[in-house]
Amino acid sequence: MLALSGYVNSAIRTSITPLVYGQEWLSTRFVAIYEFFTVPRDVYSLRQRNAELEDEVSKLQTSVIELQQQLKEADVLYALLDFARARPENQYVACSVIGRDPSPFFHYVIIDHGSDDGIRHGMPVVTQQGLVGRVDAVISNAARVELINDIGSSVNIHLQNSKSEAVLRGSVTGDISIDMVNQDIVISPGDLVLTSGLGGNYPTDLLVGQVASVKKLETDLFQTAVVQPAVDFSNLKAVLVIINFKPVDITPLIATPSP
Repeated sequence: MLALSGYVNSAIRTSITPLVYGQEWLSTRFVAIYEFFTVPRDVYSLRQRNAELEDEVSKLQTSVIELQQQLKEADVLYALLDFARARPENQYVACSVIGRDPSPFFHYVIIDHGSDDGIRHGMPVVTQQGLVGRVDAVISNAARVELINDIGSSVNIHLQNSKSEAVLRGSVTGDISIDMVNQDIVISPGDLVLTSGLGGNYPTDLLVGQVASVKKLETDLFQTAVVQPAVDFSNLKAVLVIINFKPVDITPLIATPSP
């Protein structure tokens, strides 16, 4: 009755409040002491777990890079397959590029197939983009390919728009150009350059590149043109060797002027 009437509220409040403050003080000190002894172990565990997660992330990133590389290689192989299907008259051997000539003055690549696979000297080498070059040297399980931008390379070509024929040559710098073209032949930037088949070194109508610029002066007897190759030689990963094409050496048939 006294409690209900409110007469003892002040007495209860006076006696309970110190107990509440005391309990709060003890609880705060207990939590502080508990964290002092347990938190360092938790931090160590967290750091260890963090290191494990970072290691897993690193492995996953490596796996992603490997899968991306495999996807790129698969894309290249599919593109080569599509090219081979588009030209069923030829027989091909697919090869990976396993090396490059270290000299800055020569432009060669090494492929991982050789005479054991039917590859012979002089066979044309292509990709889905266009003409790469031809086989220059062969051993049983590898071959060296002379690129069309090598200083020793020459390719008989014709311009698709004008049907005019000329010779494409490489250079020390890796640029390719058309020289000794008659002034009356119209050459324009963007014209497609294709193999002509003359000389017996390459099949006809293989894409070589596009005319990038033309140098034509009225005082010169001939005009020249710089060609942008269709193939990106710096990123060459895989190629096709046309093994059913037989190069013909017509040099002995070319008449030489008598002394």
